[in-house]
Amino acid sequence: MEAGFVVAIALALTFAVTNGLHDASNAIATLVATRAASPRQAIVLAAVFNLLGPLLVGAAVADTIGGIVIVSPAEAAAVIGSGLAGAVAWNLITWRLGLPSSSGHALVGGLVGAALVEGGAGAVLWGGFDGIHPVGVLGTLAALAVSPPLGALGGLVAIRLIRRGWRRATHRWDRPVAGGEWLMSATLAFSHGANDAQKSVGVIAALLLADGRIATLAAPTWATIACAVALTAGTTLGGWRIIRTVGRRIYRIQPVEGLASQSASSAIILGASVVGGPVATTQVVASSIAGIGTGRRRVHHVRWAVVRQMSLAWLVTIPAAGALAIGALAVWEAIA
Repeated sequence: MEAGFVVAIALALTFAVTNGLHDASNAIATLVATRAASPRQAIVLAAVFNLLGPLLVGAAVADTIGGIVIVSPAEAAAVIGSGLAGAVAWNLITWRLGLPSSSGHALVGGLVGAALVEGGAGAVLWGGFDGIHPVGVLGTLAALAVSPPLGALGGLVAIRLIRRGWRRATHRWDRPVAGGEWLMSATLAFSHGANDAQKSVGVIAALLLADGRIATLAAPTWATIACAVALTAGTTLGGWRIIRTVGRRIYRIQPVEGLASQSASSAIILGASVVGGPVATTQVVASSIAGIGTGRRRVHHVRWAVVRQMSLAWLVTIPAAGALAIGALAVWEAIA
C-alpha cells in the first residue's frame, strides 16, 4: 500500500475531525447558550446524532464532493491529499481564531487549488445541476451560496411563527421550550452528520476509486462509519470558541429564539443532504440567528460587526484554502 494513499486517507479523517470541531459545535451552540443543557450533555447529544446522520441518510453529498476532481490515478493521492491538507490547515486557523468558517468552502478551495496546479482547468469538474442535484464545483458553490440567505429567511419566519403561537405563553412553557430545543438540537446534529461527514466520505471514495479498490464512487460502509466517528471525535473535543461566537456574540438569544434557529437550520440542512447539496452548518445556523434578530425587530441588537467578520472569513476561505493546498502540493511532490 503506497504511503501517499495512506496519508491522503488519514487527512480525510483529520478533515472530518476539524469539521466536527468547527461545524458540529454549531448544532449545540444555541442549546448551550440558552442554558437548556450543560456543555457535557450537549456534546453527548451531538456526538450520538452526528454518528447516526451519515449512516441513515443517503450518500448524495458524498457523490457530489467525490466528483469534483478529475485527475489520473497516479496523481489522485497527491492532489486530493494536498487539497485536504489545505482545508485542514484553514479549519485549524479559523478555529483557533474563533471564526465560524465553512469547512465545505475550505474543502472545495483546497481540492480546486491543488487540481488546477497539477492538471489545469481540465482537472476540475465545473458542473452545475443535474435536475435538483448539484454537480461539480459550480453546483457545490451554488448550494453553499444559497444557504446563508435561506438560513436568515428561515430564522425570521420561524421566530415570527413561534412568537405568534407563544404570544400569551407564561413561564409554564419554559420546560416545553427547553424540550423542543433538545429535540431540534438532536435533529440539527443528525442533519449535520448527514451532510458534513459525507464530504469526507466523498473524498475517500474518490481515493479508493483512483486506487482501483472500488468500481464506482459508492463508498464502502467502513468509510462512512470511520468518517462519522472522526466527526464525532471532533465534536467531543469541543469547539467552545465557535459556540461563544454563534451562541452569544452575534445576537444574545433567548430559549424560544434558540428553538427557532434550530428548527429552521435543521430543515435546511437535512433537505440539502437529501438532494446532495453540500452546505455549511456554520453559515446556516449563524445566518438564522441574524434572521431571528431581524424578525424580532431588534436589528440594532444584532452585532453586525461580528456578522461582517464572519462573512469576510467565508469569502476568503476558498482562495485561502486553495493557496494552502498549493503549498502542500509543492511539499508533497518534493518529498515524493
